[in-house]
Order: sequence, then C-alpha cells, then structure tokens
Amino acid sequence: MVNRKILTHFDFLLLFFIVPLMGLSFFLIYEVNTALSLKQILYFSMGFVVFWVIFFIPFRQFDRLFHFFYWFCVFLLVLVAFFGSVKLGAKRWLTLPGTSLSLQPSEPVKIAILLLLAHLISTHPIPPGGYGWKTFGKLSLYIIIPTLLILKQPDLGTALVVLIMGFGVLFLAGVHPKIWITIGLVFAIASPLIYSSLHDYQKKRLHDFIAEKPNYHVRQSIIAIGSGGLLGKSKEESTQAKLKFLPIATSDFIFAYFVERFGFLGAFFLLAFYMGFILHFLSYFNSDPNDRFLQTITGGIAILLFVYTSINVAMTLGLAPVVGLPLPLLSYGGSSFLTFITLFAIFENLLAFKFGFGYNRPSRRDGFLAQLVRAFGS
Repeated sequence: MVNRKILTHFDFLLLFFIVPLMGLSFFLIYEVNTALSLKQILYFSMGFVVFWVIFFIPFRQFDRLFHFFYWFCVFLLVLVAFFGSVKLGAKRWLTLPGTSLSLQPSEPVKIAILLLLAHLISTHPIPPGGYGWKTFGKLSLYIIIPTLLILKQPDLGTALVVLIMGFGVLFLAGVHPKIWITIGLVFAIASPLIYSSLHDYQKKRLHDFIAEKPNYHVRQSIIAIGSGGLLGKSKEESTQAKLKFLPIATSDFIFAYFVERFGFLGAFFLLAFYMGFILHFLSYFNSDPNDRFLQTITGGIAILLFVYTSINVAMTLGLAPVVGLPLPLLSYGGSSFLTFITLFAIFENLLAFKFGFGYNRPSRRDGFLAQLVRAFGS
C-alpha cells in the first residue's frame, strides 16, 4: 500500500484536467477515424504506464544525472542528422533497429532541458536584479544547442517551442532586464538574415500567413469553425470533417472539428478549460519561492501548454503560420502526449516526495530499489 503521507501531497486536481481532455480526444478521433482512435487508446495505455514509472523516480536525489540525460538527448539529435528517417521531406525520426517503431528525439529533449535548467537554477541562487550575462550565457547554451540541431532537421515549429520554453523559464526565474532589451534589438536587426536562412517551404508558410487569402487548409478550417455556429452541429451534419474537406481533422486541425461539433460556446469552454490548466501550474510556481526546482518545472509546463494551445488555435483561425503543433492531450499522436504525461509525472513526484520518501529524506548512498521500498508501506 502506498504511504498515505505521499498521497496527501499528490495533486489529484491534475486528473480533473487530464482525464476530460483524454476522453474528449478519443471521442473526436473516433468520430473521424475509428482505426486511429484504437491507436490513441494504445498511447493512453502507454501514458498510464509511463506516468507511474516516472512518478517513482527520485528526481531530487538523481539531479546529478540530468547532465547525462541532456547530453544523451543531444547525441540522439546528432544521430538524426546522420541516420534519421525521412518523412514528408524532413529528417526528424530515429527508427529503432529491428522494429518499425520510431523515436523523435526533439520530444525528450524538452524534458531534458527543463530538468537541467531546474537543477542549475536551484543550485545557482538568483542575485538581486536577476542573472547577469555570465550565468545567462551558460544557461542559454543548453537551450540553443538542441534548438540548432532541431532547426537542421528542419523543424522550425519544435525549435521555436524549445526556444520559447527555455528562455521563458529564464524570464520567470529572473534575468537582468538589460539582457532582454539587448536580445530584442539583436533579433530585430538580424531578422532579415534569419528570414533568408529559412527553407523554401518555411518561407511559403509565412507568405501564406501574410497573404490576403489564406491557403486551402486554413480556409477549410475557418469554414468548419464558422459553420459550427453557436451550439455546433451533429456528427451527420458536420460536413467539413465528414466529407474530408477539413485536413488533418484528428491532429493539427482538431480544434476546428471540435468547434464544428460544439460551436462557439464549446470553443469558449474548451479554451477556458485550458486557461485553468495553465493557471493551475502557475499557482504552484508562486506556492514556494524557496523551491526553485519545482518553480522551474511548473513554469516550464505552463509555458509549453500555453505555447502549444495558443499557436494551434491561432493556426486554425489563420492568425499564425501552419507549423504542425498539436493541441495538448487532444490531438492524435503519441510523441507530444507522452512528453506531457512525463512532465506531469515529474511534477507530481516533486510534490508527493518533496520531503523525501516517507518524509524521511533518503541518503544518496541508498540504492534506487531501497528508495522505492520506502515509498510503500502502511
């Protein structure tokens, strides 16, 4: 039986946010593609196992391994450049030898960056006024290295997510304002050079975004959203998805299908639900100013949820370029889903075992199995 003291610190409210989104995800995907909904159940099952495995890893005691995990993920990104599988013109996946399974290293690297930043920020006290150039430069390198490797794949959307997540965490932690002003000026000056270095398809997406008439995918998405009206339509009347006018209705444009089914009111409540989800993590960011590790993890999760949700919704409305970012826990797919589930498990671990297993902080000399045993008991 799990120690009751651990359960008292477990955030059960998190399940209030996760379970409804998973249920809604299955419902929408099942309506559009029954075969994909069965695969989504498989991802949900994998997520359940991953959550409980990750939950019992003593992260506060294994902080010395975060550097190893980070550089291992970077190594995987390097392997992609040489041995990666090409899909849809991009080399982003590693195929596991002897299987048909593939791994996208850009997903676990988000977790690695967040864990390493949490460790470094918790062990480097923030001076009055925020971090200076020296510390900021050191922390920035851990963000920029994987970002450049992801850009090379090319995967601009994921690279931007990593960049925003990493520097967003540093912003929340505290960096001297003059550093942000300098970076803003440098970015503004270098923007023409950045644009010229983009791939042709990335430039086309920007052109489609600023064009007077949106591209086909976005037009169909806007039609689906508009046709939903105030209260939405039945499955039989949702012609945009039923007649397959709406592209990728189970993943990138699942929000458009949701609005077609449940209308403006449904969209309002769904976005309010996501906002509550984000604020839930931000509330923990301010709960204990002395726990920098927990602050960094919760801040990073809140930023990821906000970036994924806002960009995905804006993309379906034609307010942002189409970059292929899923709607968290709602879009079909396993990579992003398992990434978020892992981060949620780490968050729950930091809460439940904040004072050590069974409230007695284990010695670093204790073995991992010995630490797990302490987690169980009456």
